[in-house]
Amino acid sequence: MLLHLEHGSPWVYGAMVNNLWSLTHDKHGGDYNNGLLQPFVNYNFKDGFYLTSAPILTVDWTADSGNQWTVPIGGGIGKIFHLGKLPVNTQLSAYYNVAAPDNSADWQIRAQVQFMFPK
Repeated sequence: MLLHLEHGSPWVYGAMVNNLWSLTHDKHGGDYNNGLLQPFVNYNFKDGFYLTSAPILTVDWTADSGNQWTVPIGGGIGKIFHLGKLPVNTQLSAYYNVAAPDNSADWQIRAQVQFMFPK
């Protein structure tokens, strides 16, 4: 994962990249070769509000051409607040798939509630 965070800056951005593949091609364990790229950018406002975009691009390298990639674009809003002393991160975002395999969804909706336990 690559991350850029400048102290005092409202911007946070970076990317996460990974790929998973099978070590065998037999029918029992499966045959797969899948990748993921997740660029992210947040602009943080005062009082815990933020704008975000973190689309999850996926690829199935074993699929037929034209059915390999899922490429969403979009973004959302979030807010960090406290339940007592416990910080909670909430977020709602929507992404439209500009490229996707046949018979897959056109849209992705992401709702998040994250309890944070800082040291």
